[in-house]
Amino acid sequence: MEFKEKLRSYQAEVELAVEQYLPAAGTRPNRIHDAMRYSMRAGGKRLRPVLVLAANSLFQGELNAMPAAIAVESLHTYSLIHDDLPSIDNADLRRGKPTSHKEFDEATAVLAGDALLTYAFQLLTRHYAEAPEVCSKLVSELSETAGSERLIGGQMEDILGEGAPLSEDTLNFIHLNKTSALIECCLVMGGIIGNGSTEEIAALRAYGREVGIAFQIIDDILDATSDEETMGKSIGSDAELDKTTYVKLHGLGKSRELAHARTREAIRICSTLPGDTQFLIGLASYLENRLN
Repeated sequence: MEFKEKLRSYQAEVELAVEQYLPAAGTRPNRIHDAMRYSMRAGGKRLRPVLVLAANSLFQGELNAMPAAIAVESLHTYSLIHDDLPSIDNADLRRGKPTSHKEFDEATAVLAGDALLTYAFQLLTRHYAEAPEVCSKLVSELSETAGSERLIGGQMEDILGEGAPLSEDTLNFIHLNKTSALIECCLVMGGIIGNGSTEEIAALRAYGREVGIAFQIIDDILDATSDEETMGKSIGSDAELDKTTYVKLHGLGKSRELAHARTREAIRICSTLPGDTQFLIGLASYLENRLN
């Protein structure tokens, strides 16, 4: 199957699963569940759940990876809701639609984010309880990724860096944790569900790190060069908030070179993984070519 066809297939599976795994419409209290479903239904590339499924497909495990895929999408969506709040990025658009606090209100958006973060772990414990070792590893991986030293730590340093010049080391810390950490986590979770070896899971983590940083560099380029209609979200916020980005630090040309180098390394790592890695190779190239 061609890469784009396989990607569309994964994305369609995820869209159906969002409806299947989230609390049903009408669940009390309606407003919080409506807000959760609103942000989860907003679409997007569904990159993170797709990575869980794609990594899992390299192995011959019997467990269903979809609950974990929806768990990471729930956690990712929580982080977007909170990022968009007036106290952080103050964004009006996300995935082409009004952000949660614009569609509902700020208090509901905060609670919807909190609920989705919690729901991610509910999904893992509900659906992998009969495989306790796998369940424990999944909860550990996702909680370590989402905590104060990784995802939230990256967000905190990102906020602290507004209006101040940052070193390349600090910029890398922010994006290794704010962006790349969850991408790594998705691949590792897919490998855990597939019962991959320690070496195979380490390779998945390394692939995720390279793809994650390339993804962020390209996002920085697009924030500087694209438009809201193309991106489906508010753009130009990096400059507005006076953030240090790869583009600000290195310029457009060098940033493109850095993204390309990370992409090439991700593709090289695929040669160390089991199974058919053509989708992961294609995905690395696809993400880089968002610039074209």
